[in-house]
Amino acid sequence: MQPYAYQRHALQEPDWRRYPGWADVTRDQWENAQWQRAHCIKNINQLRAVLGTTVTDAFYDDLATDQTHHATMSMLIPPQMINTMVPGNPPTDDTLRNDPIRHYMLPLATDRHPQWPSHPYATRDSLHEHDMWVAEGLTHRYPTKVLAELLATCPQYCGHCTRMDLVGNNTPTVTKLKLTTKPTDRQTAILDYLRTHPGVRDIVVSGGDVANIPWHQLETFLMALLAIDTIRDIRLATKALAGLPQHWLQPTVVEGLERVARTAARRGVNLAIHTHVNHAQSLTPLVAQAAHTALQVGVRDVRNQGVLLRGVNATTTDLLDLCFALQGEAGILPYYFYMCDMIPNAEHWRVAVWQAQQLQHDIMGYLPGYATPRIVCDVPYVGKRWVHMVTEYDRERGISYWTKNYRTSIEDDATQLDRTYPYYDPIDTLPKTGADWWRKEHAE
Repeated sequence: MQPYAYQRHALQEPDWRRYPGWADVTRDQWENAQWQRAHCIKNINQLRAVLGTTVTDAFYDDLATDQTHHATMSMLIPPQMINTMVPGNPPTDDTLRNDPIRHYMLPLATDRHPQWPSHPYATRDSLHEHDMWVAEGLTHRYPTKVLAELLATCPQYCGHCTRMDLVGNNTPTVTKLKLTTKPTDRQTAILDYLRTHPGVRDIVVSGGDVANIPWHQLETFLMALLAIDTIRDIRLATKALAGLPQHWLQPTVVEGLERVARTAARRGVNLAIHTHVNHAQSLTPLVAQAAHTALQVGVRDVRNQGVLLRGVNATTTDLLDLCFALQGEAGILPYYFYMCDMIPNAEHWRVAVWQAQQLQHDIMGYLPGYATPRIVCDVPYVGKRWVHMVTEYDRERGISYWTKNYRTSIEDDATQLDRTYPYYDPIDTLPKTGADWWRKEHAE
């Protein structure tokens, strides 16, 4: 018997009518993007109205405590995403607490680590993306690649969001940064920068989420990008492909995406969609339809950039089940799994570097090579590194050291290529001697 036994599982759309609040919702309503957006869950009272009495006050009290004292993201969950929680039956306290989708979409106070909810070196902008803005919303971190944050909203807010300092509404514990210029002025500044920096060939168009940009505005921006000869790769970042596939199936969006894809193909530009699926439960026939539709109208690739999260997918079986469902059933290429970034209140999600290395080892050989994802550590000031590229590793204290081969836009010192950069494991994964060292170093 092999350590992992593959079995094909056909995708299924859970019956949303099992939830009391949606008992009378028709298929036409469910598959309508406007209905989905209008019925997003934004607060505990709305969640109660949908879930009904099978979930007790104890669960909602736990959720309320987390929102008051820990949450870095406000609540915003489309019905599509709620429906993939406890997919077979009406939820109970136990099944909902143990559900992997709930674990990162609806974090509870009792999920958080009691002693180390945050790592001592956790920061709001752990990757220093804002520090590397060369225009508002434009991060120039890698020599040939940029990230364009066109807006600060998403169709859904994930608890572990690496851009929690900018994206979404304020929470009791986090006052968000704000984009201050008009969207058209921001886009003009981004385009001007790209026109005057021909060394940039690759742009990730993100936010937030591009699904929250009115399509005509997004298409105008993308066509302007395609008119810049030096831009050769455009990646559209959207969680909505899984969380709100209805958006990507709207005729106006499909037809507009086809116009952009045809223009990209004619000009030899690689156009891809990057989405964010963390567990196989999120993959349903509607998600597969949205992905296949994008491919049919000419998008070159639909790829998944998941996040490695304890309690969600940080096991060999969960990762392989997800990758086989992505690649084999939904037409989405497993691409990356990022280690969860060192943002506040994320310690219960993060894994140690050695755990990520073991997972990379254990998933090899099952998937086709081109569909075997790389597990990467996004090291501050360094960037994405395969987890086996660590230069030094103090396992006792959970400190790994990494090198890099380029400077970011805010660095100009040659010695920055000769030094090592630290990254820190979750303290609760360390041996007792290592955890004691951290307690002593950071005693209050």
